[in-house]
Parts: sequence; structure tokens; C-alpha cells
Amino acid sequence: MPATVIVGAQWGDEGKGKIVDLLASESDLVCRYQGGPNAGHTIVVGDEVYKIRSIPSGIIQGKPSAIGGGCVIDLDVLIAELDGLQARGLAIDGLVYVSGNAHVIMPWHVSIDAARERKLGKLQIGTTRRGIGPAYADKATRIGIRVQDLLDPKILREKLELAVAEKNVWLERVYELEPFDAEEVLATCLAHAERIRPWVADTSLLVHRALLAGERVLFEGGQATLLDLDHGTYPFVTSSNPIAAGAAVSFGIGPNRIDEVLGVAKAYVTRVGEGPFPSELPAAEQAHLRELGGEFGTVTGRERRCGWLDLVALRYAVRLNGMTSLALTKLDVLSTFAEIPVCVRYVLPDGSETEEFPAHQSDFHHCRPVFETLPGWETALDGPELPAAARDYVRFVEEALDLPITLVGTGQSRTSVLAFG
Repeated sequence: MPATVIVGAQWGDEGKGKIVDLLASESDLVCRYQGGPNAGHTIVVGDEVYKIRSIPSGIIQGKPSAIGGGCVIDLDVLIAELDGLQARGLAIDGLVYVSGNAHVIMPWHVSIDAARERKLGKLQIGTTRRGIGPAYADKATRIGIRVQDLLDPKILREKLELAVAEKNVWLERVYELEPFDAEEVLATCLAHAERIRPWVADTSLLVHRALLAGERVLFEGGQATLLDLDHGTYPFVTSSNPIAAGAAVSFGIGPNRIDEVLGVAKAYVTRVGEGPFPSELPAAEQAHLRELGGEFGTVTGRERRCGWLDLVALRYAVRLNGMTSLALTKLDVLSTFAEIPVCVRYVLPDGSETEEFPAHQSDFHHCRPVFETLPGWETALDGPELPAAARDYVRFVEEALDLPITLVGTGQSRTSVLAFG
């Protein structure tokens, strides 16, 4: 696997971190290509639980880990995360690379994110209020602060003065919040610069050279396909591109350099925040599945909305990413159910049925799921082989997607993964 992208195939929280951790043992470089500290990966190693927010999951395996230019970085979070890992005995020296082109989440981004959500009220997007969207917005309007700017005090001062002057107008007049002092922000940034200076690198060149040398490079995103800014369930999306093509953009390599795309999907579906969710369980029935799966946000602790597996949306994700294989995680969570519904089609508002993801948002917002019910297995998945009914469930998904499922998750531990096929 010279260059492999691991991509979430649903609305996130599919267990990408665990799959990255599994494959990192065979990799030479692990790369995070999008998102910020609004999404976390949980990795269980024996009795140790690691909750990763910024740094690629490969760091747990002691692998060189790079953050690409397509990410946004909260430097307080990144520094605290790396200090915490080091305090737990993990090596990070010489293993961390941060793109100088990555944008920095500034304190006003966090303030504006939270204030904007409050103002939207019932129309809010459901962001994590970590400043991700405003940071990407400033990147697009070309007033963002990049990691490399922190290393040049003169450039940093000029950019900060411009940004603070504009943001304070919004904070005071629109959101009625306290303004920021440019000198105080500058002092904090210069302190951060000294900490991160050894980590800043040309990550595009790093990946290019690794691939030229025949090394195995693994790319991971923070969010997932249906949260993609361009192809997800807009406006209930993230502010960047989690789809596999985003890896090439973030690290400045040609798309032809990517050899494999491994999708990761739960054996059911969850979603955090607002937005349409066709296969969502009725509210009264969600609590049981949520408790079984531990469906609470890694970063926020928020309850995740839960539903049955949606093959229409999953087929869409396969197409968007050009997936070459799929990992199906958390199959064990379904082990107590006698019957397991799977969404196989949507009924559109005009009464017609489709197996394809609707192109028009109104159709998707008002579609109804058509379920096919499969028999459950009602036994723990703690052996080297899947029970017949569990194997049939996986085969059903595989055949519906016309895509090989190569890995099946059967528990929380990093070792609770079975090869399939």
C-alpha cells in the first residue's frame, strides 16, 4: 500500500482512528489531510485509551506523523496534546511535521463560531464551536494566519493588526462581545512559535520524497464523506473536504499518486449535530443503541444520533471517493438484536423509489427509508470467526455496494478486527 487514504464513509465517528492505528504498523508515514480539533479519534491499547484530536493517529505507533496544509490548527490544543502524549511515555521528537501552509485557529474564530451559532437559534448548523468554520472562511478570504507566519514576527504583526481590526468590528457591533488586543495576541503567538518551530516542515516535499522512495504513506481525514463541504449534506457539513481527493490537495501531490482508498463505515449509522438523517431511529429507540455503541462525541461528549445502516448513502460515498475496499466497524454493537433493518432505498417526495443518493437537497430532506430486515446473530463476536448470520450481514452489504469488505471490527480494542473475504 504505497499511498492509501482512509476515509470516513458516513457522517463521522466510524472508527477511522482504530483502522489507521491498525494499518500504521505497516506504514512509514501517517498524514492528517483535513479538519481541525473538532473531530477526535479514540484508540484503545490494552488498558490505555488515547483520544487524538489534532495529530495523526500514527503517533501512537511511533510513526512519523504529518499535518497537511489543508488542516486548521488550534496551537493550544496541538501543543497540549503532544505534551500529554509525551507525559504518557510516547516518543514525539523527530516524528511530528506540521505544514507551514496550515492555517491557525485564532481566538476570535472560537468567539465568532459560538456567537454565530447562538444567533442562528433553531437554524444553527450544530458546530462544535471550536472556531473551525471561521478559520476556513478567513483562509478563503485571504486574511488567515498561517503556521509559517508565526515564524516571522514582522509579517505576523502586520497580519494580526489587519485581522484584529476587522474582527473587533464584528465582535463588538454584531455579536456584542469584548474585542481582542493585538499586542496580547501577538505575544501568545510568538510564544507558540518557539514551541512549534522544530515541527514546521514542507509536508508536500516530505510526502513526495517518501513516495519516490517507495515508502508506505497513510492519509487520514478528520471528518467524513457526508460532511464534505462540496458533496455533503450542505449546509450541515464541515468547512473542508474529507473525501479522498482532499488528501492530494492538502499535501500537494497529484491524484494519480494515490493507490488505494479504504472506506470506513459502521455497521449502523450515527450523526452529530443538525441535518437530515433518513435511517434515524425514533428518539425513544435511540438510547439503547447509543449505550451499546458508546455513541458520545470524543471531543464534545455530545450524544450521537443513531440509525440503521443506510446503503443508499454508503453507495454514494463509495462513488465519491473511488473506494477500493471497505472496513465495517462496530459489528459487535448489533449482537443483541434478533432482527436488523437495513435501508436499501429511499422513497422520494413524488412517491418514486431510488437506490441512488438524491442530487437535490429537497428530495433528500423529505425522503423516507425503505428497510430490508436481516436476521441477527444474538451472540458475542469474541471468536476468530463470525457467526453465520453476522457473516451473512457483511456479505449483504458487500454485494449491495459491489465492493470488497476486507476488515470487520468486533470490539473496542485495537486487536478486535477480523480480516474478511
